[in-house]
Amino acid sequence: MRRPEPGASGLSGLREDDLVAAIESIVASNADARLLVGIGDDAAVWQPSRSHRSVITSDACIEGVHFTRETMTLQDAGWRSMAANASDLAAMGARPVLATVSLGVGPQSTRDDILALYRGMADCARASGMAIAGGDLVRTPMLTIAITAVGEVRASNLKLRSGGYAGDVLAVTGELGASSAGLQIALGSATLPHDVAQAALLAHRHPLPRLREGAWLAASRHVHAMMDCSDGLSTDLHRLCAASRVGAVVDAVPVAPSALALATMQGEDPIDTAVRGGEDFELLVAIAPRAFPHLAMRFEAHFGRPLHRIGAMSKAKGLVVLKGAERVPLVRSGWDHFEA
Repeated sequence: MRRPEPGASGLSGLREDDLVAAIESIVASNADARLLVGIGDDAAVWQPSRSHRSVITSDACIEGVHFTRETMTLQDAGWRSMAANASDLAAMGARPVLATVSLGVGPQSTRDDILALYRGMADCARASGMAIAGGDLVRTPMLTIAITAVGEVRASNLKLRSGGYAGDVLAVTGELGASSAGLQIALGSATLPHDVAQAALLAHRHPLPRLREGAWLAASRHVHAMMDCSDGLSTDLHRLCAASRVGAVVDAVPVAPSALALATMQGEDPIDTAVRGGEDFELLVAIAPRAFPHLAMRFEAHFGRPLHRIGAMSKAKGLVVLKGAERVPLVRSGWDHFEA
């Protein structure tokens, strides 16, 4: 880790070496034997497997953009920032193995703040089977977490967005809209029954990347394309179809109970609520139509929950949602950094 710029308030009197040592003690418990050199040198050293491809992803999480302290703890923010990277690896069918963290320390950040973030990141990395190898510390105008994660996948199992075909069944690995409902509850703009509200808050603050599901689906030659839908189904289905050069018809959307309750309370269409919500970290999958019934049956037997069919890819360009007899264009309404 390089030396942070001096003068960050809340960190006066703190030595970089002491902070790095404290961070190292947090992440050491999930070290991997293939991590030959971790925190403490100029760079990490990793011994890759010969039979696998390396998959690399980067994601940033910025206070005031991706999270606020009013809606979650810093430990939750650390978990979510690592989960976003793990979800990207899951979408490729990869097993996470390694991550580096570049942490921008805001003016009001304290030592306890930094360690809380690292505890959240380390908890998620440990649950994902990932080693945190090191990174960087720097002073920034606001708290910023930038993570690069590395995964491994067999060449035959690697899944891309571009592999879908017209006629493929489209499916998602879970119900949608819970995280978005959790955000509204955390902001105080919605009130739901206790059990439903707690499930939504958990989905928002402590999302579970679908790593086992991604690896399992990737092992099937009948799965043609895959991605996560963390920016909302309405946005990410457009991306999947654009990459595969097809259109899509959506005729069913699995709506999380919290999103259904929220839509009912606000007088909105539950499908609209579910497709525009983001940060669900479910996987969006294109599957050969003849193979889907058997694959879905095996998925449910293996994971104890359904693989939800939502529609199919089509030769006709454009995306539509069937609402009864009406065909409604699926408008991109999920998260976009440059349209927010």
